[in-house]
Amino acid sequence: MTITDPFLTLSARTGRFTFGAPRATTLSEDGTRLLLLRSTGPDDPVERLHLLDTALDTGSGTATGAATGTATDTPLGTERLVADPAALAPGRTGHRDDLPAVERRLRERTRLAAPGIGTYAATADLAVAVFTLDGRLFRVDTATGVGTELPTAGPAFDPRPDATGERVAYVADDALYVHPDLTPLSPADGARWGVAEFAAAEELGRHRGHWWRPDGGALLAARVDESALPRRYFADPAQPGLPAEDFAYPQAGGPNADVQLWVLGTREADRSRVRLRWDAAAFPYVCDASWASDDELLLTVADRLQQNVLLLTADPATGETRELSRTTDEFWVDDLPGTPARLPGGRLLTAHDTPDARGLALDGKPLDTTGLQVRRVTGTLHGRLLCETTDGDPADQHVHLVDPDGGPPERLSDGPGVHSALAAAGTLLLTSATPDGVRRTLRRPDGRELPLADLSAALPFRVHPHFARVTELALPTAVVYPRDHVPGRRLPVLLDVYGGPGFQAVASEPRRWQLRQWWADQGFAVVTTDNRGTPFVSPAFTRAIFRRFSQVALDDQVAALHALAERHPDLDLGRVGVRGWSYGGYFAALAVLRRPDVFHAAAAGAPPTDFREYDTAYTERYLGLPQDNPEGYADDCLIGDAPALTRPLLLVHGLADDNVHPSHTLRLSRALTSAGRAHRVLPLPGITHLTPGGVGEQVTQAELVFLRETLG
Repeated sequence: MTITDPFLTLSARTGRFTFGAPRATTLSEDGTRLLLLRSTGPDDPVERLHLLDTALDTGSGTATGAATGTATDTPLGTERLVADPAALAPGRTGHRDDLPAVERRLRERTRLAAPGIGTYAATADLAVAVFTLDGRLFRVDTATGVGTELPTAGPAFDPRPDATGERVAYVADDALYVHPDLTPLSPADGARWGVAEFAAAEELGRHRGHWWRPDGGALLAARVDESALPRRYFADPAQPGLPAEDFAYPQAGGPNADVQLWVLGTREADRSRVRLRWDAAAFPYVCDASWASDDELLLTVADRLQQNVLLLTADPATGETRELSRTTDEFWVDDLPGTPARLPGGRLLTAHDTPDARGLALDGKPLDTTGLQVRRVTGTLHGRLLCETTDGDPADQHVHLVDPDGGPPERLSDGPGVHSALAAAGTLLLTSATPDGVRRTLRRPDGRELPLADLSAALPFRVHPHFARVTELALPTAVVYPRDHVPGRRLPVLLDVYGGPGFQAVASEPRRWQLRQWWADQGFAVVTTDNRGTPFVSPAFTRAIFRRFSQVALDDQVAALHALAERHPDLDLGRVGVRGWSYGGYFAALAVLRRPDVFHAAAAGAPPTDFREYDTAYTERYLGLPQDNPEGYADDCLIGDAPALTRPLLLVHGLADDNVHPSHTLRLSRALTSAGRAHRVLPLPGITHLTPGGVGEQVTQAELVFLRETLG
């Protein structure tokens, strides 16, 4: 399908206005250097590695090389290109099919589609960075920009340098290696070594499976045994001569991967192997792991329903573990990034939730976070905790400093928008996405500020969503009108929805409103609502979906729609369409199946139509085990609703989707066909849960045709 609309064409060409924007920023431990990924401009998808040096040599007034401690001719704040895929690997395509399968899948888990340097790892001083290109391993000296390809035992994945940058750990063919040795460090025992299993990477926020000891003498490595898991298969109907691809998938109610952690000696004189031991039967999920020192490891583990999360200390010499803290919740323990953690001096930082707020506790004592919803702890600055927060309207995210000694929080960000931060040794990188655009500013300890260059395309629209909190539940909502809207002209309504756990749709971040403004300009009043179950309003708001997804979301979306119609008389509730992807696709199909009196047409993309077929860590967190909550799973399944369809329904699904398998859509389509219910299916051969490279824009164009036709 050719994209004919100018906006959709621009969106596809510019990576939805992200090409050329800085990404994956890392500060050196002394705060004087910053690594980042960015392409050369809005039409270039290939990301390159850049270094920004902010240190001053007081004698010469020039920048100081952090790696050598010597003065260079680089002016303060000058950004340098240190690694270019085109120079290191001439002729490469960067196509996802050229990546090792394990890397392709991790990119799916992290929603990464960049064809250049997708990820990198660096030494603490950022003197050395390592990365892979199509399975080839490269190390670059960031002071000189000299890159070297390193020999590997096979297509390499997830390289990590030791503290010196001389040795590099990587995974090849499910084995763990340390360059320059081409003999695997891990035993050949049929397990996968050094990688994060599906549940960890997709649902628990852990994307790595090996960690260097600070002195380089050992690696902590995950051993993943997936032999008990069912297999999921993907065959490309457009290429019937190719064999199906398959991988292990942890299905709700079934077995999980058996994950062990081992300390592996890396020196020739020490090839010891020590297994860390905790009650893995009761706490099977490894949420996080790190070295506190050469002599101590810290682990965060969770039980299957994620109602209990432990922070453990482990002795790498014996493998013995001991509980440091326990976080318990009768619903589930919501992940609060940056916790649990041990601060300098040994104090333990944990989440502290009340029904009304997410806060923090130090050694069990609540900190003063009055008026805040803490979203993330990103580090420390000037002895205080650097936190991303909500301090009023959940559409805004701010940055606060929280005093671990009890002082009141201090806000560092200004104005509406989504603000985030990163800090090291007194240097602060503050990113502010506001209605005026996105600003990234590096603040040095001496007060000087350096902007980060952003080469992305200017956003086509300055959108003015009408934000409101509606119903007695104070549901966050927004309405976007056509730019040429004349009050008094009635408009069909398009509900642009997600509605599921973990994602906030109503936020003051300008890029996410571009497509909604385009939809509005096609003649719709675009409505977006965050129903209960979505994050950042309050713990009680999020947990309202405990053991049931569908009814709460449906009730809230309908109530919000009617409340908005009272405030916005131009909303024509006689013509309401709904569109969404993933959980939003589930809701779109749910809406027309169960409330055809409210919703008149739906475009459902990649919907998980039966959560009994979805993964363990996500589904069981909210719904419990299928065998313990069969009624909840049955109520949330859409297959049995097929005979009730009376409204137009378009189902869209990528046939290579390894997150929501295409069988979800095909099973619903089969049930609809068996019931004699007309519907449409748009299959996307070779497409995963992501829709980069213009595929998403092509789907949008097809949805527009469908909704115009069905809503009149």
